[in-house]
Amino acid sequence: MPKRILTGTVVSDKTDKTVTVLVERKVKHPLYGKIIRRSKKYHAHDEENAYQTGERVRIEETKPISKTKSWKVLDRLQASKGTAIEANLDVDNAR
Repeated sequence: MPKRILTGTVVSDKTDKTVTVLVERKVKHPLYGKIIRRSKKYHAHDEENAYQTGERVRIEETKPISKTKSWKVLDRLQASKGTAIEANLDVDNAR
């Protein structure tokens, strides 16, 4: 059976080696037909504490790691807007 892979946003990184990921999905209301958003939070394993709040990540289903954790973070899709990105700014002034 293949492992499920979901995409969501990190909403908490306060616990050690764990991030909380909010996954939103859109479903059609069974009676009225309107598209509504449903969300669920998952605890995912983050071994190096590398992910921060606001980042878009992919998580993969695994065997249970603890009582509430049965997902692990695969990779980062988009960095959060509040984080700085390193840039190489070595410029030669050869005028």
